[in-house]
Amino acid sequence: MKPHDMGVLFDEAAARGAATAVRLDRPFDIAPDGGTHWTLPRLAALVARTASRLAAAGVGRGDRVAVAKDNHWDYDLLACAAVRLGAVPAQLSGQLAPETLGTLLRRLGPALLVTTPELLARCRAADVDPAALAKNCVTVTHALGDTPEDPTSPGAVPLLTLDPDTPAPHRGRHDDEPLVINHTSGTTGVPKLVTHSTRTIIRKLARSEAVRYPRIGARRDDTLLNASSYAHGRTFCWTGVAVSMAPREIVLLTDSAPETADPLLRAHPPTVVEALPSAYVRLQPLTERLDNPFRRVRLFISTYDAVHPPTLRGYLTASRHRSPLWMQGWGQTETGPLTFRFHTRGSVTGDSAPGTARDLGRPIPVRTRLRAVDPDTLEPVPRGRAGLLQARTGALGLGYIGEPERWARKEQDGWWTTGDIGILRRDGSVRLLDREVDSTPRLSCLETEDLLEDRLPEALECVVLGRPGTDPLPVVVTADGRLDGDSWRGAVAGLPRLAEPVVLTWRDVPRTGTGKVRRTALLHQLTGNGSTCGTGLWT
Repeated sequence: MKPHDMGVLFDEAAARGAATAVRLDRPFDIAPDGGTHWTLPRLAALVARTASRLAAAGVGRGDRVAVAKDNHWDYDLLACAAVRLGAVPAQLSGQLAPETLGTLLRRLGPALLVTTPELLARCRAADVDPAALAKNCVTVTHALGDTPEDPTSPGAVPLLTLDPDTPAPHRGRHDDEPLVINHTSGTTGVPKLVTHSTRTIIRKLARSEAVRYPRIGARRDDTLLNASSYAHGRTFCWTGVAVSMAPREIVLLTDSAPETADPLLRAHPPTVVEALPSAYVRLQPLTERLDNPFRRVRLFISTYDAVHPPTLRGYLTASRHRSPLWMQGWGQTETGPLTFRFHTRGSVTGDSAPGTARDLGRPIPVRTRLRAVDPDTLEPVPRGRAGLLQARTGALGLGYIGEPERWARKEQDGWWTTGDIGILRRDGSVRLLDREVDSTPRLSCLETEDLLEDRLPEALECVVLGRPGTDPLPVVVTADGRLDGDSWRGAVAGLPRLAEPVVLTWRDVPRTGTGKVRRTALLHQLTGNGSTCGTGLWT
């Protein structure tokens, strides 16, 4: 089965008799009494009931349905329910700052907002009322209530009080019509809202993954683990792939705290893992246990951002598979994956192992082309010289909601400007140096971070912040907010000059919904000035 119509994805899988078991670390927010063990027929029925409830809330063909809630896979179930009605889901992270969420909702003008009482209360305390920015608002909550209006959230109706049997006929759409809206990570400011169609995100991306490739394709006996931010487009695509491939089990983590994840992972040890880079970092202590839950993994997958070498080594050595692979993808919400690279135990261990994970591999064959251009003139530069990376791909989205001029600036003659500075080598491989907005002429911040993490075993994460006219500012994230001075001096030996480090804990660092560091916000937090060395034209 190849994914196509996300509105009936689960129905088609159930009709084929797929016996996939779905395991959750907590019940769905749209089905709080449904437990943590689901089958595909039950999920198909849940999507159908949810579509009826959305229809009862007034959702029709072409309407935008915004979802902003706690992190869970039911983001995609809600999206499939909206698609079923001919509507367009807009998946917004529940971790967005109130003012940012307000900005995105104003751009969307949704017919319906699906959210939680807690998020409404948090935003209203900051003088932002999300419910007032949508025609209607429903909440998902464990407390159903007896009244049509949620007593804890004025202006909102609990989703589960709406009629699950309201007629909700399946409405298809053309492959080039808007299908789903997702926002970018927002590391440098307000995220952009990217529209994708069935052609771009399903036909060009999901269908190309839904193949049983040797070693990297999903198998019927696999247990797939996903630990992600389910508000983002990558997991919408992953859902189409995972359900259509019908593995033995699908395991979903909403919380990457080791103590929360450990019981579920030990009960259902995965064979294929896809997770946020930040989730890999947080779950890494589990790899050091004798009964580590990653012992059966044959394939690790990472997207969104590079995973640093110590983390790669930790997981690949924890697997007891004879030859586990790590597949690293690089891309953007606007484009989907652009390149991929494989890591093995041999490539990340030993004296010959590279000290950086910024070698991104090669463009995806047939589907993607890359070039590097001068940031000032946009003229192509020779292979081997650093430049602004541009991509050409059939998976490019349809545009930005509310910011058409920004999209037009970044798309020129069929080439998409990624905003990343990198080097295209003669063999076609790509080396990423920095985001243009964060770049500094003194060094590559990203490669320096990799080297520091390799030399500081106590570091959970290192961040190097470029600043105009002064030394880059290193930030070292440790478990207890402490760093030995001798360790630091040894780590920076031979590196370009850096300022004295700031040492923080994980919770001290501002992050996006995908766990990326919000670099501009962190720089402003530490120095009172968020100015960077780059122009920021391509964010």
